[in-house]
Amino acid sequence: MADQPHILTGFHFTKATLASFSERCKIVGHMDNPTPTVADIPPGTAATVQAIVSTGSVGLSDAMMAALPRLSLFCCYGTGYERVDLEAARRRNIMITHGADANAPDVAELAVGILLASTRRLVRADKMIRRGEWKQRIPNRFGAIAGLTGGRVGILGLGAIGLEVSRRLKGFDVEIGYCNRSRRSDVDFEYFPNVMALATWCDYLIVCLRSDASNRHIINAEVLKALGPRGHVVNISRGWAVDEAALADALRHDVIEGAALDVFDEEPYTGTELLDLDKLVMTPHFGGGTQHAQRRMTDLVCRNLDNHFAGKPVVSPVPELRDWANSKDAPKPRS
Repeated sequence: MADQPHILTGFHFTKATLASFSERCKIVGHMDNPTPTVADIPPGTAATVQAIVSTGSVGLSDAMMAALPRLSLFCCYGTGYERVDLEAARRRNIMITHGADANAPDVAELAVGILLASTRRLVRADKMIRRGEWKQRIPNRFGAIAGLTGGRVGILGLGAIGLEVSRRLKGFDVEIGYCNRSRRSDVDFEYFPNVMALATWCDYLIVCLRSDASNRHIINAEVLKALGPRGHVVNISRGWAVDEAALADALRHDVIEGAALDVFDEEPYTGTELLDLDKLVMTPHFGGGTQHAQRRMTDLVCRNLDNHFAGKPVVSPVPELRDWANSKDAPKPRS
């Protein structure tokens, strides 16, 4: 339809997701660069683009906003929005939405899975058999394995994903502690005021926080040292929450026992320092990659698009813009 809003995409969506977007919008182009600049805007589209659907790890810069005069909405397909310039968005009257808790159960499921893979040496054991090295049964081939039972799990960031992680961990008979921006009144887990206190207390540290500039490299050499030689760290939030160089050094020198990452500082990961670490489990940022999560995320983006272009409040504005989104001054589509 000629009057459909014009949108750009900045992520490799499935055919089903793109079909859902196309039912309500005209997709006028795609930006393939994982860190797009103004030069990546498809030719002939800058003057018409009214919304972008992308991810928080791809982001949206002030320069990109300035180059799209009709842009009034940026939808993050996912929870994070760490590379979106929120200050510029507000100044330029552009609403930012995100996935809120749409993929929380699925990301939590992966968090527990890669925690088990790390602590029980599943990947290393699999490789051992495939290399033909299982010649005889040798107790403690990979060192004494503690197992989760009776252990202490620290959750850094007890939001929607952190809560889903805690629900899944209760069946493992572990103690759970957490560090959050503020103490929650709806859980009875032990609360820690900062990440150092949490790391000192726990055996296994799961990073579930929303990553932004304030917590870049919050998991650093000091935190890893506090976690200790039997400790494991899991990151399913955003890559830049973990100092990858410090993590590599900690694993090489047995500062901690193991780690698992679903997210990386730069994605796709093209570095080399992590690749030779047998104590590290890596997955390619697919915590929210299940069919259920994709359907929920697609539905949420579509509802945000529908509401915005109908002149209604968006469904899931980022928390920093929530009051603005529900006010009479919220951004409106531009003619």
